[in-house]
Amino acid sequence: MTFVTFDSGGEARLGVLDGERRRVVDVARAATAVGEASAPATMLALTDLGDAAVALAERLLAALDRLPADAVHALDDVRVLAPIPRPRKNVFAVGLNYVKHNAEFTRGADMPPAPIVFTKAPTSVVGPDDPVVLRPDLSTKVDYEGELGVVIGKAGADIPPERAEEHVFGYTIINDVTARDLQKRTSQWFLGKALDTFCPMGPYLVHKSEVGWPVRLQVRTTINGEVRQDGSTADLYFDVPTLIATVSAGITLEPGDVIATGTPEGVGIGFDPPKFLADGDEMVIEIEKLGTLRNRVRSR
Repeated sequence: MTFVTFDSGGEARLGVLDGERRRVVDVARAATAVGEASAPATMLALTDLGDAAVALAERLLAALDRLPADAVHALDDVRVLAPIPRPRKNVFAVGLNYVKHNAEFTRGADMPPAPIVFTKAPTSVVGPDDPVVLRPDLSTKVDYEGELGVVIGKAGADIPPERAEEHVFGYTIINDVTARDLQKRTSQWFLGKALDTFCPMGPYLVHKSEVGWPVRLQVRTTINGEVRQDGSTADLYFDVPTLIATVSAGITLEPGDVIATGTPEGVGIGFDPPKFLADGDEMVIEIEKLGTLRNRVRSR
C-alpha cells in the first residue's frame, strides 16, 4: 500500500495511491463518503494507526468507483508534498554506513565501530520538485546523498534487532543534502546537515508489506542525467534492525519518526576534483519500489 500527502486548494491532504490507474484517493473525504466512523487526516495520524492503516486503505480503494469526485484525483493533477511535511522530531540519520562510501569520504579509514547518528531539523524537510536552496554565504560545497528512509509505525524504546520489523510502518526516499564545509568545520555534523530545504523526502510512504524483510532495494542517484550513485541497501554495513536498535536505546521512537539509513558511494565529495552542486542542477533519486524523488538546486 502506498500513501501520499498532496496539496488540494492550498491544504495538505492525506491520500492512498491507486498506482495502476494513477489516481489518489483522499482518505478523509472517501472515509466520510463510505461511512467510516473515523479516518486520519495526516500522515502522522496514519502512522499512529500502525498496520491497521492498510486495512482502511484497502476498504477505500475497494470503493473507489463509488466515491464522489472531490475524493478522487488524477495523480498528475495534484502537487505531491513530502509524505511527512513536518516530522514530530528531528530526522535521525546515519553516516558512513556503506563500506565504499566510507572509503571515499574518509580516504581509507576503517569502518566506524558503531553507527554514526546525527539529525536533520524538521524545517529541513521539503517535498518532491521543491527547490533545494543554496546559501553561498554559508557554504560553497553542497553535496547530495540518496538514502532509504525508514518510517516508524509503533512506539518503543530499547527495541531489540529481532523485534525491529514490528516497529516499522514503511519506507520513503531521503536526500541527505549536506554542506560539506560546514559539516567538517566541527566534530558535530548538525549544522552542515540541517539547513532549510536540505532534506528532500518522498514522493510516497510505502507500507512495509510492499517491500519485504530484510530490506534489499536498489538506490540510484543521477545529477543532470549523469549516474552518480548506484547501490543497494543489501550493502548497508549496519542493517535496518541494527539502526533501529541503536537509535531506540534509551530513546523512545514514535510513529512517524524517520531514520535515514546512509548513502552509497558516488557522492560529490568523492570525485577528484569534487562535484558539488550548483545553481540549476537536477537531482533524481530512485529507489526500487519507492518511486522517484526529483529536486532542482537554486541559489538564494
